[in-house]
Amino acid sequence: MENLFVFSGLGADKRVFNYLDFSKHNTTFINWVHPTHNESIENYAKRLTKQITSEKPILIGLSFGGIIAVEVGKIIESKKIILIASAKNKSEIPFYYQFAGFLNLHKLIPTKLMKKSNFLSFWFFGINSKENKNLLTEILNDTDETFLSWAIDKTVNWKNTHIHKNLKHIHGTADRILPIQFVKSDVKIVDGGHFMTIDKFEELNIVLGNSIKN
Repeated sequence: MENLFVFSGLGADKRVFNYLDFSKHNTTFINWVHPTHNESIENYAKRLTKQITSEKPILIGLSFGGIIAVEVGKIIESKKIILIASAKNKSEIPFYYQFAGFLNLHKLIPTKLMKKSNFLSFWFFGINSKENKNLLTEILNDTDETFLSWAIDKTVNWKNTHIHKNLKHIHGTADRILPIQFVKSDVKIVDGGHFMTIDKFEELNIVLGNSIKN
């Protein structure tokens, strides 16, 4: 039985993993904490390590949670890191996000606007069903604005070049937020979008189980 520590997506919580089966392992869902003023991503990751109570754990990160898992893996010895719909280094962050970060263009968009669910957010996340639209709406409504603004800034300005020695990357071919052409994934989920932990959970459960074991 492995010790899993799971990082959810940007501003999200463990609800995005509702359909994934972690029952065969000791699983801890990491809680986001409030970032301090101008806190670096490295220092933030260091603070989250207080929630990791096992030696040589397996870290699993979704989207922004994957970026944080990578940073945590640089601080503590981890058996394995598994990324879902995420990026393992700065080269996998799309150039247009990096350009926006360089010019601080992302700071021109009101955070309240990014919290609103609409046809555009549903399109980006690849969501079609009413049930999944309702779940995303709930998650966005519950997202802390300060954390959201901070996390977006850290994503578009991420400088990491290090790749963990034992890292598995799972990515959807239809991801519109982190398009697959920018990443080098180990496993591709056909037609999987950025919300594939919900709408591609059956296939993802199999892939994730194999990634944990092998």
